[in-house]
Amino acid sequence: MKMSKLVGRRIKEAPKDAKTASHIFLIRGGYIRPVSAGIYSLLPIGHKVCAKIERIIREEMNAIEGQEVTMPVVLPRELWDESGRYDSVGEELLRFEDRNGKEMLLAMTHEEAVVHLTRSEVNSYKQLPVMLYQIQTKYRDEARPRAGLIRVREFKMKDGYSFHAEQKCLDEYYKKALHAYERIFKRCGMNNVVCIESNPGMMGGNESHEFMAIANCGEDTIFMSPDGSYKANREVAVSAVKFEKSAPLPLEKVATPGKKTIEEVASFLGQELKNTGKAVFYKTHEGKLIFAMIRGDFEVNESKLKRYLKVDDLAFADDALIKKCGAEPGYASPMNLDPDKVKIIVDRSIAESSNLTVGANEPDHHIKNFNIERDMPKGAEITDIACAREGDPCPVTGQALMMKRGIEVGNIFKLGTKYSASMKCEFLDANGKKQVMIMGCYGIGVGRTMAAVIEQSNDQFGPLWPISIAPYQLHLCAINPNQDGVSAKADEIYNAMISAGIDTIYDDRGEKAGFMFNDADLIGIPFRIIISPKTLAQGKVEFKRRGEKDISLLDISNLVETISKMIADEEKKFK
Repeated sequence: MKMSKLVGRRIKEAPKDAKTASHIFLIRGGYIRPVSAGIYSLLPIGHKVCAKIERIIREEMNAIEGQEVTMPVVLPRELWDESGRYDSVGEELLRFEDRNGKEMLLAMTHEEAVVHLTRSEVNSYKQLPVMLYQIQTKYRDEARPRAGLIRVREFKMKDGYSFHAEQKCLDEYYKKALHAYERIFKRCGMNNVVCIESNPGMMGGNESHEFMAIANCGEDTIFMSPDGSYKANREVAVSAVKFEKSAPLPLEKVATPGKKTIEEVASFLGQELKNTGKAVFYKTHEGKLIFAMIRGDFEVNESKLKRYLKVDDLAFADDALIKKCGAEPGYASPMNLDPDKVKIIVDRSIAESSNLTVGANEPDHHIKNFNIERDMPKGAEITDIACAREGDPCPVTGQALMMKRGIEVGNIFKLGTKYSASMKCEFLDANGKKQVMIMGCYGIGVGRTMAAVIEQSNDQFGPLWPISIAPYQLHLCAINPNQDGVSAKADEIYNAMISAGIDTIYDDRGEKAGFMFNDADLIGIPFRIIISPKTLAQGKVEFKRRGEKDISLLDISNLVETISKMIADEEKKFK
């Protein structure tokens, strides 16, 4: 490709709304252009990068016997009614009516569609297992799109779905998919991706993993042991904090005028937060009151709490609802509450501690020396609802947990029968009896992967593309092309590279060297050769690797062979 014909200009200044490296360089380098909030067009070089990512994905999915299909973006409501998700998913699902008044939606994920397809084509245990995948446009009506392609509304995604006759078969295939994902991200040149335990969320299922590209701009929080043997998303991460029990002391009511927050109470009484108990009230979608109790130095992990309660949504309870169960907002504790009016969930930090200061359920007063065995109403349930903290001991190694930020580039789920049971996706077993298929789900964000690669591989001048997904393998720059036959020789080299199968972009515009090199850095091609009157006179070209300062001279006489070998050697790193 000659740059004089390339669609997509380079931009000198970073857009005002761009804060992350990938957003800045994808805009400045001419890879993407915004159409609306969270909606982008891919320019030719952006399309090339995504196409190479998709090729890697297809190769790895085909290697584990995936079969590619294409399912509709627009789906009828009744499919999502069958699964029960039409009403349970919030405003991020874009719903509309067609001209005939039929209720439709734009798919943000395709579980319902693939079950609809599979139940019509697969009906015998002899056909199982099977995995269908697609690389398709999705739409999620994201409330706060941000960071360019990292959080968008319209996006392209690889989603795959496997169907099995037995749980053991799913477990075995799940491992294959996990290893395939590891290969995909390695081949895409991502130098720091971790596979972590995660919360299945709205997808459902009983086990899931996320693939996180470690990056400071990541929207997810990850907890890891220093040796990497433990890795988990904040939503499910646990720690091995040890608590101390002591002999219970008599209850003591103390005045705490105007002190409602746990920090105010602890400071007023001269106590540490770890000696207090915190009350947090929620209500479910049905209006049921939930009292979550946790030690004052911890925070409630709402994802853990929702998963324990088996609910999709929780909201903070209002004061009127709190008072109905006998508690006093700002001074609440579980003491003397009616368990028929409130469900009490207690974190183990409370259960394994002693003599805590808690609310007295009376304005301007607290109670010292609360102990769960003596003072908690019957029916309270104990579970882990605490957020892990940086520095807490790892549950596996005992080492201090590290907190990292990550970009979710892929996820896999053991869906079980969540969708197949409700949608009657069944097969006949060896005895001729109907059985429900067991499902797995496997997703990768294509545009997000492109952005994550830049977040991990860039310098102040632009992206540092790995050879495996770079839009071109070689960048040819011609300096002073109108002098001493430079243009003719540059054309000759370009044509020779193309004939040899080397994907080359050729800057034939005759711009000044500094302008040309700035554009080359913004595009970020791994290898660059520069021809000028000076080098041509020596029968050589300058050679430079993107991101390195060193420049060497290469003979023009065997240039194609030299570059071909360099590219082959570089590509071996991403096999």
